[in-house]
Amino acid sequence: MLTVDAATTPRVGRQHFPTTLPLAPREVVLTFDDGPFPPTTARVLDALRAECVRASFFLLGRNAVAYPALARRALAEGHTVAHHTYSHPLLNRMGAAQAEAEINRGMAAVDGVLYGQAKSHPVTPFFRFPGFASNAAVLDGLERRGIVVFGSDLWASDWNAMSASQELSLVLSRLEATSGGILLFHDTKAATAALMPAFLRTLKARGYRIVHVVPSSGVFADVR
Repeated sequence: MLTVDAATTPRVGRQHFPTTLPLAPREVVLTFDDGPFPPTTARVLDALRAECVRASFFLLGRNAVAYPALARRALAEGHTVAHHTYSHPLLNRMGAAQAEAEINRGMAAVDGVLYGQAKSHPVTPFFRFPGFASNAAVLDGLERRGIVVFGSDLWASDWNAMSASQELSLVLSRLEATSGGILLFHDTKAATAALMPAFLRTLKARGYRIVHVVPSSGVFADVR
């Protein structure tokens, strides 16, 4: 487990920012965007549970509202549940006020589903921009609020059409090239859900360690 605090690491992921998480070689942080969505999110959660692995899910507010049981299951099974806007717009195409309103709406929707109410500060202060489409004003505003912005170190490219075996081969080759890091999947994709059992087994067989990131505030442990 690795605690992450905006005071020391406000923005992480070398594909997008100068720094990333302080991971050792062959350590991997699993992250999933755009869910929850049936049936693929459930299949991903099944695979993670079978291998005793915890990941981070960056939820869309509209999907959390549409499928609350899946959002609550991710939290109940010990995963970090974070934020990805309400409806997945590209925020760099908006003014700062409109972008911040979209972010806040997503956070409020997710926290309302998970905890029964939403406060001014999200329970889990982690956020990822849709399409990594950030702008300086919104980034600075999130940093002032103590919210960590996640990019990634590598991704599965699962927005492209491919089979589960093709995706598995691609991800493993990228992991070998980078020796680990923050890895981006989408739990809305059928190929990703299908490859997950074999992927997790292969990681363990090759000596990778999966790191679970949590906020440093301690709130996570209290609400889980």
